[in-house]
Amino acid sequence: MRPLGTFSGGHRGHFFVIFLALLLSWPILKLRTSSRSRPANYATIVDKCRSLRLPVGPPPTFHDRPQSDRFVAGTYPTLIQNATIWTGEHNGTQVLLGDILLDKGMILDVGEIRPDILQRYGNELEVLNAQGRWVSPGIVDLHSHMGDDPSPALSGSSDGNSLNGIAQPWLRSIDGINTHDDSYLLSVSGGLTTALILPGSANAIGGQAYVVKLRKTAERSTSAMILEPPHQIDSSSSSEAFVRWRHIKHACGENPSRVYGGTRMDTFWAFRQSYDKAAQLKKQQDDFCLKVENGQFDDLGEFPDDLQWEALVDVLRGRVKVNTHCYEAVDLDAFVRLTNEFKFPVAAFHHAHETYLVPEVLKRTYGGPPVSALFSGFSRYKRESYRFSEYAGKILTENGLKVAMKSDHPAINSRYLLYEAQQAYYHGMPENVAIASVTCTPAEAMGMGHRIGYVKKGWDADLVIWDSHPMALGTTPIQVFIDGIAQLESPAVAEKPEKLQHAPKIPNLDEEAREALKYDGLPPLLPRASSDHVIFKNVKDVFVRSSSGPGVKKVFSAPQLDSENGLRTVVVRNGIPVYIGLYETCHTFLNDSEPTIVDLKGGSISPALVFYGSPLGLQHISMESSTTDGLVSDPLRSDAPSILGNGTLVRAVDGLLYGSRDALMAYRAGVTTSITAPEHGSLFFFGLGTCFSTGAMHKLEPGALPQAVTALHTVVTSNTVASVSTQIAALRRLLLHELDNFDNSALRDAVEEVTAGRIPLVVEVGSADAIATLISLKKETESIHGNPIRLTIAGAAESHLLARELAEANVGVVVGPIHPFPDTWETRRILPGPPLTKDTTITKLVDHGVTVGISTAGFSINAPPGNWNAQNLRLYAAWASLDSDGKISEEQAIAMASTNLEILLGVSGRAEDADLVATEGGGLLDPSSRVVSILSPRSRKVDLL
Repeated sequence: MRPLGTFSGGHRGHFFVIFLALLLSWPILKLRTSSRSRPANYATIVDKCRSLRLPVGPPPTFHDRPQSDRFVAGTYPTLIQNATIWTGEHNGTQVLLGDILLDKGMILDVGEIRPDILQRYGNELEVLNAQGRWVSPGIVDLHSHMGDDPSPALSGSSDGNSLNGIAQPWLRSIDGINTHDDSYLLSVSGGLTTALILPGSANAIGGQAYVVKLRKTAERSTSAMILEPPHQIDSSSSSEAFVRWRHIKHACGENPSRVYGGTRMDTFWAFRQSYDKAAQLKKQQDDFCLKVENGQFDDLGEFPDDLQWEALVDVLRGRVKVNTHCYEAVDLDAFVRLTNEFKFPVAAFHHAHETYLVPEVLKRTYGGPPVSALFSGFSRYKRESYRFSEYAGKILTENGLKVAMKSDHPAINSRYLLYEAQQAYYHGMPENVAIASVTCTPAEAMGMGHRIGYVKKGWDADLVIWDSHPMALGTTPIQVFIDGIAQLESPAVAEKPEKLQHAPKIPNLDEEAREALKYDGLPPLLPRASSDHVIFKNVKDVFVRSSSGPGVKKVFSAPQLDSENGLRTVVVRNGIPVYIGLYETCHTFLNDSEPTIVDLKGGSISPALVFYGSPLGLQHISMESSTTDGLVSDPLRSDAPSILGNGTLVRAVDGLLYGSRDALMAYRAGVTTSITAPEHGSLFFFGLGTCFSTGAMHKLEPGALPQAVTALHTVVTSNTVASVSTQIAALRRLLLHELDNFDNSALRDAVEEVTAGRIPLVVEVGSADAIATLISLKKETESIHGNPIRLTIAGAAESHLLARELAEANVGVVVGPIHPFPDTWETRRILPGPPLTKDTTITKLVDHGVTVGISTAGFSINAPPGNWNAQNLRLYAAWASLDSDGKISEEQAIAMASTNLEILLGVSGRAEDADLVATEGGGLLDPSSRVVSILSPRSRKVDLL
């Protein structure tokens, strides 16, 4: 039954559209009645010239539509009851408590819905009780390559970049979007409903982009996914009174310069030359239509057009949303000048790492300042991203500029695009702006704000019901609707603490933002030294490493924060805690010295965290070879330097580069040590790892090198020159001591340490097939040598398939990242976790008794550099616990990011010598807290941050 009021105002709206079309074409209509020398193709000419005058965007009658153009017949109407609704209205501050009615692919009502409207549906209405949970618009990604760079990545599957010219506006991403990308369902399960699929950034002008919705269609085609296809795709829309938005991708800076061997000057000449061609063509068209209007038909000829450049003509007519890959201030300034030279607006600057440094430049953009489409922290991987600040979103917002968080999928898995917004919020972006940054702000930037990005009557029925507040870490969809169709079958829901129904309380970060601006994105990171004695007041929890075995235990927890005597004081002497008790009696432990007093305000003291999974400590800027240690030689290749003879064994400790910004930022986030293997890319390699202090400035500094050599590392992967079976054969020869003719004494000695069980063998591997072979090889080695060996699997995307076998063989696993992604064929069989599966890789392994460590980095060949993400390890540990449905405690989560990693990766030492972390305002795994101090018994000091 059709809801009451569906057709209200519809006929008047249609008459208005007809009247507007007549008004726009009045000069030509007038001519039609008076001209005596019309050409034979007069009607075609008139229609073409008329189309140049049509406005862009939705018609005024759009919301009078009786049903969505994407409505699927047979879709049942749905009532979502008892929801806490973030609508996007009033600058994202409006929150309603009520219901949402979905029908005909649209939102028909929001809030308090009249009973008589619901009664008309009878038994056809599906009812879903949200039980007070949060409902938001579907997540919108302003920058994705989903489908054009599909997963798993296979030969010939990537259609992201063309290398056939620096400026190619005639290319179209839609022609390469693969509907079989494994990312679609995964991203939908994270709440993503709409994405702008852009060409890559190898070209100054890479081609046209398209907005798609991610649900599967009965047609199974790419075309069926396009939202509001422009008339160049859907010719039937060319006769409408309004033109639909188009989209195009530009790129400046290092990318096109690197690909085409030119400079920034070459790139901008390509821009100017292209837009000059477009401007000339536009003038020819305008002159042509002016002649038609004036009845000058002599030698008129055909309408001037050029299929290669027509998209740029539309840019100059203001009909195309320009999206520009642009990092640095120099490029932003140059592009703004380009917009004013050729008079076209820009929808968004993408990546935009330095936009926060030049807000006034952005405001000079022709047509108004663009949106800054940012990552939350993905940075320092090349020079252009080196000055990025996590406070960019906060700074831009305070300057009145719009921010959208984006994925650049698959660079970042768009399933977790909401996490990018959460990170921006944790670094000071207002809550309403942060949620808007992945909903209404990108929707408006892509010209689709009239139908997506909001929970409003008449908008598309793209909604997400969340199990927690959208800004709460680990929030997960309970259900996702696209065009009113539920996307999740039998969603798995984990129990979450009630406090997660509210946004975390974030400390004031104004000073940090000011420092970022003061130092052009490179504020000082070195800590301040304290006195020999430090008093930590108002401590709620104290966690320590267990002295009786592996793991972490809580030794003190205040019963309640508001209790006068509930909180405790911890006294630290030369980096060593010597007292936990009441403040009134702590002074007896000070030896009459003047202490430094730190108020933790209900915070905690916990074991410091340990990072593993990327070349942290071997790189300053991963893509700048002069700032890195470089790649090791592959023993399966014959191009090793001759001075090495028959080979040697690379030690990561020999290439350590202290004082990188990534290492120092990790230190300031409570990650005080890193276990790092030699940098190898995807090569089959052998090398010895090392354990270093992320806060030290050189390796001779006290405490800078807790352990010079840790484990023997290698890789088993299909992404190298030798087959997997060849790599296993090499491992077998080494482990079984078939070394009679083997001259590499250094490697031989290290392997003997492995077979004696004194150091671990760490193998980076994703495939369950390869992991199964390694388990068998371990057993074979142990049977020959008569003692257990320590084997650790790192990466381990498919390890859940062998959880029982790994436990029986006493093989440990470092899961990295904690949310696996099927980026290659050998990592495609992932266990995705809630809401698609109840178990995660981690819980599956833990349930079977496997020792698990975690990493924020990915070990796959296609994974982005993970150095920048080391600082977020505490959040990933908390996230692993939240995903576990209560199976992983706070102590276990901390252990997975500290003591478990040390066990699995060969770090030994006394528990009482290990670093501790003091956090203010909450525990180490609480996003509300901030790390304020590092306690280092090994270095006999306390650092204040």
